[in-house]
Amino acid sequence: MDLNLVGKAAIVTGGSRGIGRCIALRLADEGCHLAICGRSSEHLRTTAEELGSRGVSVVTSVTDVSEPGAVERFVGEAAASLGAIDLLVANVGGSVGAGFLETTLEEWKHTFELNLFHAVGATRAVVPHMEKRAGGSVLIVSSISGWKPVSGRAQYATAKAAEIHLAHSLARELAPYRIRVNSLSPGSVLFDGGAWARFRDAEPEAFAKFEREEFPWGRLATPSEIADVAVFLLSDRARWINGANIPVDGAQRSPSAW
Repeated sequence: MDLNLVGKAAIVTGGSRGIGRCIALRLADEGCHLAICGRSSEHLRTTAEELGSRGVSVVTSVTDVSEPGAVERFVGEAAASLGAIDLLVANVGGSVGAGFLETTLEEWKHTFELNLFHAVGATRAVVPHMEKRAGGSVLIVSSISGWKPVSGRAQYATAKAAEIHLAHSLARELAPYRIRVNSLSPGSVLFDGGAWARFRDAEPEAFAKFEREEFPWGRLATPSEIADVAVFLLSDRARWINGANIPVDGAQRSPSAW
């Protein structure tokens, strides 16, 4: 299926590792020019080399999206370098703190900065650029933790739930600009260097139990399985999907191993 993405300009926050990296690579395979940000210059360099080998333009930026104004600066730099913005993937996420009673209010705030507020800032920043192109598509990467019960990380689950609601609300508000906004909710994803890979290596018995009991297919997702859905949702082939939250979890039961 031709997704009609050749020549589009796309931004992926957190595009140098894991799910974000795989989404960026899939977009490059479809002919999109890319701007990606991340906190590691080394990961950005190696990912940019892979993207560039697809014959597309690539812009990179070492950016901590939780810092005030950082994601807006990145969007501005991306637009100036690529000449346009058609697609946004607000992918950065994460959590600080532990259980509810142990986690400080500052850790709650930082978790919201990483997830919800970075998505808010990035989306606000791309609207003027997408308006010039008579429309665009925004995808906010949330999590099944945003709508399935999770233990031990209420701050993360709450931030992800807010991202889902944000996408639904903005789909209506930005419709006059012909900008679609959806959220994607992956289940647990296994990749080298990721949190689940570290858990697997540190606690192999607990990981095996989690994998056996919570996954009907007996395994976690791969980044490419998430990226395939993400790129379709961004494309005009999904033009009547708007304000939706799409789970990509293999019918996973609990999002938590604890």
